[in-house]
Amino acid sequence: MNWNGVMPAITTCFDESLEVDHGFMAKHCRWLLDNGCSAIVTLGSLGEGATLSFGEKVQILRNCVNAVHGRAPVLASISALSTSEAVALAKDAADAGCDALMVLPPYVYQGDWHEMKTHVSAIVRSTPLACMLYNNPVAYGTDFLPEQIKELAEEHENLESVKESSTDARRVSAIRALLGDRLDICVGVDDAIIEGIGVGAKGWVAGLANALPRESVDLFNYAMNCEHEKAFDLYRWFLPLLRMDTVPEFVQLIKLVQAEVGMGNPHVRPPRLELNGNKLAAIQKTIKKSLLTRPQPVNGHPVPAN
Repeated sequence: MNWNGVMPAITTCFDESLEVDHGFMAKHCRWLLDNGCSAIVTLGSLGEGATLSFGEKVQILRNCVNAVHGRAPVLASISALSTSEAVALAKDAADAGCDALMVLPPYVYQGDWHEMKTHVSAIVRSTPLACMLYNNPVAYGTDFLPEQIKELAEEHENLESVKESSTDARRVSAIRALLGDRLDICVGVDDAIIEGIGVGAKGWVAGLANALPRESVDLFNYAMNCEHEKAFDLYRWFLPLLRMDTVPEFVQLIKLVQAEVGMGNPHVRPPRLELNGNKLAAIQKTIKKSLLTRPQPVNGHPVPAN
């Protein structure tokens, strides 16, 4: 599995009845790849995976695999309340044709290292698919320390990558110091991408790429190619939007940006609710202001029709 490039953690599109809109999701996947993204990551936190039934998750995986049709890898985020359900989803993801798994700690329960290692190991062992460990202590309360990640990597050959979302770029350095190139490291926090690449990250599991894929790809490529001035100029423009990926209402905010560029709608499933009133007006003002100064495309990436 090639873990390089911009890999959007895609949102799950709902219609007005809050049913999954598979037709739009297929279109969205193809559009992201047309704009230079390198893989599709499904069912994650941004994808509102916790609100989806097991059957809905499998349907989404099959739909995305069919939509991509071999053009790029499709990753299934594996998260559940129980280890048995997580293992079952991993196996169904393999059967659905997914290329890799993004492995999360269990929802709600924040166990000790022995418990978390046992949970993750059960998922990684359940299929031959390449796996990415998702470390997001801010959201999940479970922090996989560099030494623990090393232990997992030594025991599981198909653990190939880690999505580092601790918000601390020093973690990228610490993992590399222990493991060298054994694991490919991906940044999982949108407003830390340049910092992460600077210390050795090779991929970006991105949020705002759902709405602005070509800007995300350009930013990633500038940073990887050490075009520092171009990277920072684009980063400076992008930061007010990228920071929307780091707050509790990140799903609602990113879906609002999607709606503003004509590639999605703001519908979310409870317990999330759509923003309204002064909060909505303030966010829309920020989005519109950023889009008014949107950079010109490079490398011929398509731009969405408004």
